[in-house]
Amino acid sequence: MTKTTLRITEIFHSLQGEARSAGTPTVFVRLTGCPLRCGYCDTAYAFSGGVQYTLDEVLREVAHWQTQAVCVTGGEPLAQPACLELLTALCDAGHAVSLETSGALDVAGVDPRVSKVMDLKTPSSGELERNRYENLRHIGPHDQLKFVLGDEADYRWAVQFLQQHALSTLTPDIWYSPVYGQLEPTQLAEWILRDRLPVRLQIQLHKLLWADAKGK
Repeated sequence: MTKTTLRITEIFHSLQGEARSAGTPTVFVRLTGCPLRCGYCDTAYAFSGGVQYTLDEVLREVAHWQTQAVCVTGGEPLAQPACLELLTALCDAGHAVSLETSGALDVAGVDPRVSKVMDLKTPSSGELERNRYENLRHIGPHDQLKFVLGDEADYRWAVQFLQQHALSTLTPDIWYSPVYGQLEPTQLAEWILRDRLPVRLQIQLHKLLWADAKGK
């Protein structure tokens, strides 16, 4: 039995609302804490508090739901060093594991079996300077890149970044996601089509189904 512990805000069973696995029944493990303060953050309740779990307790709770897909999220899950051990343990248990990370912390130690979903920060987030661009070296075809866009300036920045770093050569899954209630998805769709971008539009499924309900 391992004595590794993590501070957990919530563990819950829902449908994946974003990215490649949208619509898939998934167990979410939301770790507590985040060093960033994005202006559009919708999980500020995970910044503090939480409950201390042993790694074995997390694994038992996840197994209870009898679901293969597991998403480790936050906050910023990599802010807890034990997150790396959790990711490996979940993979060893046979789960299809994804990690939602800001990309502000080093991802080099993430188990290669994990699908990293890296949220690169745009200007309107207020955290542009926190992007750790060397993390792009650790992005492969099974990983995903996400840009949350609040306005047209964010969009223009994301287009420039896409082209400057040849992101489509790293992964086919590049997501442009409008800030919920701030940028109209239809407007973003029209920009993507107009500019012939090799990206995918992401609309948060869980927001459409449950609005801002926690544990969904």
